[in-house]
Amino acid sequence: MACFARFVRLVIGVAGLLLLVSAASPSMAQQVNPTASSVKEQQLLQELNRVQGRVSIPDQRSGVLEQPAGREWREFRNVTLRWIGGIAILGMLAALVIFYLSRGMVRLQSGRSGRTIVRFSAFERFVHWMTATCFIILAISGLNVTFGRPLLLPLIGHEAFSEWSQWAKYVHNYLSFPFTIGVVLIFLMWIAGNIPNRADVNWIKRGGGIVGHDHPPAYRFNAGQKAVYWIVVIGGGLVAATGYALMFPFYRSGIEGMQLAQIVHSIVAVLFTAVMLAHIYIGTIGMEGAFEAMGSGTVDVNWAREHHSLWLEEENARDARPQPSVTAAE
Repeated sequence: MACFARFVRLVIGVAGLLLLVSAASPSMAQQVNPTASSVKEQQLLQELNRVQGRVSIPDQRSGVLEQPAGREWREFRNVTLRWIGGIAILGMLAALVIFYLSRGMVRLQSGRSGRTIVRFSAFERFVHWMTATCFIILAISGLNVTFGRPLLLPLIGHEAFSEWSQWAKYVHNYLSFPFTIGVVLIFLMWIAGNIPNRADVNWIKRGGGIVGHDHPPAYRFNAGQKAVYWIVVIGGGLVAATGYALMFPFYRSGIEGMQLAQIVHSIVAVLFTAVMLAHIYIGTIGMEGAFEAMGSGTVDVNWAREHHSLWLEEENARDARPQPSVTAAE
């Protein structure tokens, strides 16, 4: 009988405890946020199709094999970039052809005088041609990354395209170093002569001697050449910095940073290439006597008078300056 009584008390105690817990549960539900630790829908969408694993190297960021931003980057690389590059480069080529057919070569109106003046030293020409040669090879090998597969592969076949692309990659990587050195030297050599001034404003207003037959005065570098200079310095600096980030991946950023570096590198590179096409045109078939400045280093005096009259005046004044006399010691 005593055991039965103890059993009844135990049942009543458990029932009372359950009743107390059920009575308190509504107030507890009001105090606790049931979604506090749940995953939001946007977060799930952002992480959709993300593939990440463990790696044995120190940089754990390289363990990300696939992430959602990669799809956007692939769309840019395979579609958007090809449109940007095609419009910029083909558009520039078309504009130059139309301009040449309508304007022709800018001739020396006064003819050649037969007298020349030094425009660029041997060192300046060496730096220019080293940088220019590297740039041309870098541009061709770089464009192969974007346009090689759809344009070149069907023409030469898989085996030849694979061999060409491998060597283009090696050349692109190694020639980046002398190109970068050349950009730095160009910046240091010509910075003093490429600061904008009032003569540049007048040069632009008068068409720079390219539009029409006017010859506005200019110092050693006119406004157009100064624009090319800053494009080389800034554009070359950007493609060099982003290119090295791609050559040595994951040292400064993760995969998202690498994608951003590739986007900046490719856009700046194709626009850089388009501008250099115009520079090459003016320096060769676009203007009579212009190539001689970087060819032999000298230009005809009449060419200097028509295109850089202020610089010619400075050079003549320097030559006319009396030299200090040297008295022999007795």
